[in-house]
Amino acid sequence: MTEIGKPVPQPTPESQPYWDGCLRGELLYQRCASCGRAQFYPRSACASCGGTALEWRRSEGRGTLHAVTVVYRPPSAAFKPDVPYAVALVDLDEGFRMMANVLTADPERVAIGDRVAVTFERRGEIALPQFRPVGEPWPDPPPPA
Repeated sequence: MTEIGKPVPQPTPESQPYWDGCLRGELLYQRCASCGRAQFYPRSACASCGGTALEWRRSEGRGTLHAVTVVYRPPSAAFKPDVPYAVALVDLDEGFRMMANVLTADPERVAIGDRVAVTFERRGEIALPQFRPVGEPWPDPPPPA
């Protein structure tokens, strides 16, 4: 039987700086120089004003959970060892929102309004941002392979 691994994103020209930042342990986002709005996911134009003068900024990687759900049924066999796990919409302090897993010993205790901090999971040549509750002890991620 062939084991199928977890999927990895395929960077595009617009998202490559973001993924490069993740590999360095930095969470990057775009800010529009025209209207000042922060945006995520990476794109070639501002979602607010349509401007194309987008700057890459480094996030401090801290935010608040906007919404959360606990996954009990894995979407594929590759995720079976992870269940149950929490998936959340995170409102980052810099003014953008993103979806990611919340790494915690007890996903059922994760709640809207919890403060979280970014960490990264290495999958081959990609590092994925994940979050952990602020104040909860969590081991440092393993060094890059």
